[in-house]
Amino acid sequence: AMEKSYASMFLLLVAISCALAKDVGKKETKETTAKPKLPQTLSRGWGDQLIWTQTYEEALFRAKHSNKPLMIIHHLDDCPHSQALKKVFAEHKDIQKLAEKFILLNLVYETTDKNLSPDGQYVPRILFIDPSLTVRADITGRYSNRLYAYEPSDISLLYSNMQKALKLMKTEL
Repeated sequence: AMEKSYASMFLLLVAISCALAKDVGKKETKETTAKPKLPQTLSRGWGDQLIWTQTYEEALFRAKHSNKPLMIIHHLDDCPHSQALKKVFAEHKDIQKLAEKFILLNLVYETTDKNLSPDGQYVPRILFIDPSLTVRADITGRYSNRLYAYEPSDISLLYSNMQKALKLMKTEL
């Protein structure tokens, strides 16, 4: 009877140490695969030379106090549509230049602010907010079912919407 309990105790210890070893192994691979991503800035690839804000709250504060419009890009790292839009956005010289006139924020998570999802939570979606902290519902993309969505082929529309956001701001304030 004693031997039986030793044997089951031994098996239990083996099982536990195997399980722990698996976790340790997992952690190491997670860290080693994540390491190259560390230098990634707040731009998340949308324009590394641009100045991006870290949080929605910071972006609102800076928009209000700098008197610049805020451009918020909702996207996800594993969304092919987001990835495709990011690529054309980052490579579009005129957009990158114009973006310097904005307070910029790109989010890979939803905020609790319902104003940022006026017609639903989908990605990619781009909203403009003026310095009075009003979401510009009048600056939309070309899809009636996802008003703030942009595809890579809509990049010139996005550019003109950015110009519109700047122009509206100047005429209204």
